[in-house]
Amino acid sequence: MEDSLSQVTSSVGWSGMAHMLITLICIAIAWWSLQHLKIDLFIRHPQSPQGKMLHLILAIIVGRAVAQFFLDYWGWTQSLRFLF
Repeated sequence: MEDSLSQVTSSVGWSGMAHMLITLICIAIAWWSLQHLKIDLFIRHPQSPQGKMLHLILAIIVGRAVAQFFLDYWGWTQSLRFLF
């Protein structure tokens, strides 16, 4: 019984670590891809601290959405095995 509980907690821990890693990677990719966005068309001073903060917030929002899509898709593919 205790061995089973240990396996479950270990599995949950690794799952959490994978979710965090995938989310951070997606945020980094979003940050990298947003570097080529002409944000100066939308704000006056893109190099100001507020402009950089907006850039960071946009990267977090986009990266989190992309990561959530991939994690949901992975979960759905894992659920398909219960169909058959």
